Amino acid sequence: MGLIKEFKDFISKGNVMDLAIGVVIGGAFGAIVNAAVDNLLMPIVGMLTGGLDFKTLVVKVGSAELKYGLFIQALVTFLIIALFLFTVVKALNKMKKKEEEAAPAEPSSTDKLLMEIRDNLKK
Repeated sequence: MGLIKEFKDFISKGNVMDLAIGVVIGGAFGAIVNAAVDNLLMPIVGMLTGGLDFKTLVVKVGSAELKYGLFIQALVTFLIIALFLFTVVKALNKMKKKEEEAAPAEPSSTDKLLMEIRDNLKK
C-alpha cells in the first residue's frame, strides 16, 4: 500500500498537474500554429515566390524522395512557436521581476528575535 499512496501523492501534487495541463495546451497551440502556417502563411509565401508550393518540393534520389519542402514548412512552424514562447517567457520574467521588486521580504520571527537580542546586547 505504501507504493500506491506515494504514487497518489506524486500525481496529486500541483507541479504534475500543471505540467499535464501545459502539455495539453501546448499540443492544442501547436495544432493552431500548424494550421496557421499551412493555410495562411505558406500560401502567402508561395504567392511571393511565384506560386511555389513548398509541399511539392522534392528531390528524387534513386527510388527515394527527399521532401525538403515539408522540412522548410516544419522549420517555419518551429520558428513561429519558438518566437511565441520566447515572448511569453520574456513577459512572465518581466512580471516576476516587478513582483520581486515590489514586495521586499519581511524578516522571519527568528530573525526578528535575533535582531532584538543584538540590539539588547549593544545597550
